Amino acid sequence: MSQKPIYAFAKWRVKEGQLDTVLNLLTEVVKKSTGEEGNLFYKVHQSNSDANTLILFEGYNDEEALEEHRNSEHFQKIVVGEIVPLLQDREVILTTRLDFGEQDAIN
Repeated sequence: MSQKPIYAFAKWRVKEGQLDTVLNLLTEVVKKSTGEEGNLFYKVHQSNSDANTLILFEGYNDEEALEEHRNSEHFQKIVVGEIVPLLQDREVILTTRLDFGEQDAIN
C-alpha cells in the first residue's frame, strides 16, 4: 500500500520590522527544500491584508519525506535557528488531500 502525499500549511506572523530578513532567509529555504528528493513543491504566499502574515504551502511524497525535511540541516539551521525567533506566531497544519473526483488544476 503506497502512502498518500502529505501537505503542510504553515501560517507565520512575522514580528514587526523583520519581514525583509525572513523573506531573504526563505529564499535559501525554498531552494534547498525544493531540491529534496521527497518534496513535491514549496510555495510561499503573503497575505493581501497583512504583509507580515506568510502562508507556506508544502507538499511531500509521504510522512517519511516530511520527516526528512524537518530533520534536514537547512530546516534546523535556517527555519528553526534563524526564522522562528523572528516570528510572533507560527501554526502548522498537516493534511492529506481528500479526493472528490474533481480535476486538480494545481498539481
